[in-house]
Amino acid sequence: MQKSVRYNEGHALYLAFLARKEGTKRGFLSKKAAEASRWHEKWFALYQNVLFYFEGEQSGRPAGMYLLEGCSCERAPAPPKAASGAAAGKDALDKQYYFTVLFGHEGQKPLELRCEEEHEGKEWMDAIHQASYSDILIEREVLMQKYIHLVQIVETEKIAANQLRHQLEDQDTEIERLKSEIIALNKTKERMRPYHGNQEDEDPDIKKIKKVQSFMRGWLCRRKWKTIVQDYICSPHAESMRKRNQIVFNMVEAESEYVHQLYVLVNCFLRPLRMAASSKKPPITHDDVSSIFLNSETIMFLHEIFHQGLKARIANWPTLILADLFDILLPMLNIYQEFVRNHQYSLQVLANCKQNRDFDKLLKQYEANPACEGRMLETFLTYPMFQIPRYIITLHELLAHTPHEHVERKSLEFAKSKLEELSRIMHDEVSDTENIRKNLAIERMIVEGCDILLDTSQTFIRQGSLIQVPSVERGKLSKVRLGSLSLKKEGERQCFLFTKHFLICTRSSGGKLHLLKTGGVLSLIECTLIEEPDASEDDSKGSGQVFGHLDFKIVVEPPDSAPFTVVLLAPSRQEKAAWTSDISQCVDNIRCNGLMTIVFEENSKVTVPHMIKSDARLHRDDKDICFSKTLNSCKVPQIRYASVERLLERLTDLRFLSIDFLNTFLHTYRIFTTAAVVLEKLSDIYKRPFTSIPVRSLELFFATSQNNRGEHLADGKSPHLCRKFSSPPPLAVSRTSSPVRARKLSLTSPLNSKIGALDLSASSTTSSPTSTYSPATSPPPHTAAVLETVSGDRTMSESTPAVDIAELSPCRSPSTPRHLRYRPPGGQTADNTHCSVSPASAFAIATAAAGHGSPPGFNNSERTCDKEFIIRRTATNRVLNVLRHWVSKHSQDFELNNELKMNVLNLLEEVLRDPDLLPQERKATANILRALSQDDQDDTHLKMEDIIQIPDCPKAECFETLSAMELAEQITLLDHIVFRSIPYEEFLGQGWMKLDKNERTPYIMKTSQHFNDMSNLVASQIMNYADVSSRANSIEKWVAVADICRCMHNYNGVLEITSALNRSAIYRLKKTWAKVSKQTKALMDKLQKIVSSEGRFKNLRETLKNNCNPPAVPYLGMYLTDLAFIEEGTPNFTEEGLVNFSKMRMISHIIREIRQFQQTSYRIDHQPKVTQYLLDKTLIIDEDTLYELSLKIEPRLPA
Repeated sequence: MQKSVRYNEGHALYLAFLARKEGTKRGFLSKKAAEASRWHEKWFALYQNVLFYFEGEQSGRPAGMYLLEGCSCERAPAPPKAASGAAAGKDALDKQYYFTVLFGHEGQKPLELRCEEEHEGKEWMDAIHQASYSDILIEREVLMQKYIHLVQIVETEKIAANQLRHQLEDQDTEIERLKSEIIALNKTKERMRPYHGNQEDEDPDIKKIKKVQSFMRGWLCRRKWKTIVQDYICSPHAESMRKRNQIVFNMVEAESEYVHQLYVLVNCFLRPLRMAASSKKPPITHDDVSSIFLNSETIMFLHEIFHQGLKARIANWPTLILADLFDILLPMLNIYQEFVRNHQYSLQVLANCKQNRDFDKLLKQYEANPACEGRMLETFLTYPMFQIPRYIITLHELLAHTPHEHVERKSLEFAKSKLEELSRIMHDEVSDTENIRKNLAIERMIVEGCDILLDTSQTFIRQGSLIQVPSVERGKLSKVRLGSLSLKKEGERQCFLFTKHFLICTRSSGGKLHLLKTGGVLSLIECTLIEEPDASEDDSKGSGQVFGHLDFKIVVEPPDSAPFTVVLLAPSRQEKAAWTSDISQCVDNIRCNGLMTIVFEENSKVTVPHMIKSDARLHRDDKDICFSKTLNSCKVPQIRYASVERLLERLTDLRFLSIDFLNTFLHTYRIFTTAAVVLEKLSDIYKRPFTSIPVRSLELFFATSQNNRGEHLADGKSPHLCRKFSSPPPLAVSRTSSPVRARKLSLTSPLNSKIGALDLSASSTTSSPTSTYSPATSPPPHTAAVLETVSGDRTMSESTPAVDIAELSPCRSPSTPRHLRYRPPGGQTADNTHCSVSPASAFAIATAAAGHGSPPGFNNSERTCDKEFIIRRTATNRVLNVLRHWVSKHSQDFELNNELKMNVLNLLEEVLRDPDLLPQERKATANILRALSQDDQDDTHLKMEDIIQIPDCPKAECFETLSAMELAEQITLLDHIVFRSIPYEEFLGQGWMKLDKNERTPYIMKTSQHFNDMSNLVASQIMNYADVSSRANSIEKWVAVADICRCMHNYNGVLEITSALNRSAIYRLKKTWAKVSKQTKALMDKLQKIVSSEGRFKNLRETLKNNCNPPAVPYLGMYLTDLAFIEEGTPNFTEEGLVNFSKMRMISHIIREIRQFQQTSYRIDHQPKVTQYLLDKTLIIDEDTLYELSLKIEPRLPA
């Protein structure tokens, strides 16, 4: 760790030279030494804001320097002298002038100086004050405030000028209308003059008749208009306008309330805390104030202006034109990006500051302000987070009641689209920031630190506890037993899986994590996963019987050291399947993407090949698919909306597969399709790849670069050169070889700079470096194919490293053991060859997993170069990949749907009958079949039914004889069993809120019932005691049980107990609570604060995120609230009928977090005597009876 600050010494010496020659102030001063009462005379020189001091006036090199920016200088009193020398030194003290330079921050001692003359001391003080730039900083702050004020005035004047302009235009229009009416009236008057002249001579009877007719016409006209008005009042248009006006009125009220909330935030918290930070003993720093409140003051100014505009529009009612206000507001709403992006960080800073008692006390004083209405600072900081979504919802409702021909319809639609885009950008930035903070939180947990987690492209996949089996020399496993206590204790490891690396840590007694010195950080590009170690291997012989098939191996082959093997044990088969599936998927993606990255970009750091990332067709919006600006773990845009057909197409796209997309799809496909449809699509891809795979997915496989065209000449020896290939081109190979031994493909392998071709080489055991190919060398299948299509004369230098073709397959199953890879018979291998291939051809060869033996009946050269064979192998690999992930991580789908299980078994058996199946594909298929055929995957898990139906149960003990540890352990065991039993499909569709919730979500309802039963048991047990002391002791014991549950990460149990203690029947027992110790009350307050529902369980989320590793039992209601919020606020389908895949992604994120806690079990032994007590419903008293008992114990006091 760097302990000193480096600086440019040469430049410092140059500045010292300038200070000696051109310094603002120079002369001798006395400087107080570190030891007390000793002064040393130095020659000082001030240049700009740097103060140098020298040993003497003629010294060429400075003895030291001080940076004066931001410092202050003030006079200091003369130090007192000893009594013996008082008379002698009195005159000297009076003549000397003392002053001190203060640097304004902790850790820096002041510089104490003195000079002989007072006027000289004042000159030095003035010069140092000027060099500190303090006046400039104050002037800059004043000018900045004036500038902000002027900007606000200009914006207000612009709005006023715009309003006046509109008024002038309206008045001009009104004048023209009045002029036209006057002209029309004058013309009518001219026509009526002869009529009035003749009217005086008419008969009185005729006048009466005309008067009656006029009265009747007026009555009929009024009646008609009344009917028209009544019809309009009852019309849908009028109803729509009334609702529109009501929406506008509500928006004005909401905006007024929001401005008031921001006003309280700024004036009751921000500005007082700024003043407190400037005090002599600040409880908080200015940096922390800025980090907590961010730009909330600017947001308040913006919304005050917007609110004034809204009130002006209301003054012109019933003419309500709002679009121009949103046009002014939209460009300024970008300031919300900074607030939303750093909101979580601001809450963390606030939580850290609350650890300071002075700040916490001061904050509570501010929160006690009547203007806060009992709300905490966190509540006010959360309000701006919901403002943009509130505007979107308001505009959505406003547009629903605005006619299509309305004058501001298009403007409102434009404003809504811009707000949605801004909301999406903010959501994406929050997602990226959360991923980075998750990685940093893990990095902080590791004592040694971990630099790879600082890579922003590193995405967290999963974490959990595994047991590492110790090994001895030659990689042979020591003979240990899974049940060994020493193995469980010493071999337990905390493992973290990311998209690029696998971390293995040990946990110390203090809870800190330490990376293993050897094999602590495994790069997945160097790893090979072996899911089922073969019994034939020496290093794993009999491991299946020893470990119950719970072990898996990771073979690591670092380029700069010897290979080694890591053997890990999972607690259950289900958890092993989840780990191996995720590791396998990461290795598949990184190898596939790494190979293609080599072809196109030597030093690329992206996780997806440049050709895919730059292919606009891959992420271009279309009528049936729309992409977000967010990048997934593969660094390509995420799908926002898509049709079911396009989602199924992306699931089987041969170009690449994203873990994020696969998990989201398999978690949520029930919302928009069925398992039968998904399986049918996979079956079609396998059986009919050419007709089922869209052309756009196949184009990349056989697209050739412009540089490769025309470079491949025909070879008459090859039977395939007569075919017309639209793609791929023939492969050109030279027939020379190199004795360099085979090695694995490196991501930094050199490229042919001329045509960007990949070097594919096989090892050779021949002694001659120029030996030519002969059939006796028995090359691997794909090499033979390449040699038959030879047409070039390029040669490979001996320095070019050879590459094991078997290692090049990015789609090779990571679980394939090394002994199953191709080994030429008789110890002979093919000659080294140098292949100049197009990128697509290289990917096709790798995808086809060439390098393995082939069944008879199919020519090897035809296999490699035949387009149909390549696509079929790639399609088979993709189908198996999806099925492996589906079966291993989503086994509940097959447990609950026997028809689906049988259809998958039939498909896998059909795949096994394929005569062209490659060995690693055959083994992968067999592994999936074995995993799917296991009927008792959860045989190691204890179920609630097993506990209830245990025969010959011992008699349940009473509460007094059970210890708090026993109760806490068994409560945790029961809670986790109930929580673990919930299938994830019950989290879809808000079934727990429907009328038929018991049928739709039976396990969620059982969890809720178990929570209520445990809470009722706690309350009933306390109320069973007649005397005060016993009840107080019972409360203290239950609080101790809750605290142990907290230590065991059972926050559901903590909430069960605290909710029971907060029931009105118990909470009102003042005499009982008076007997409870202060320590217990403080502990209960701490527990309640953790599981408090305030801020959407903010404290519990922080605890689960930063301080909790599985196994754990979170409170299920927290996740159900999140899912309900997502379901109610976002539709499943758009108006065009597309699936809202962004919503599916949010749902999947919550389900993955739940399943992470479900999959890791507690290692707690079941104690029937305790569980019988906890599950005994005869001890439970209903709520009404509890309250009656409470009134009997402590009657109400008279009013």
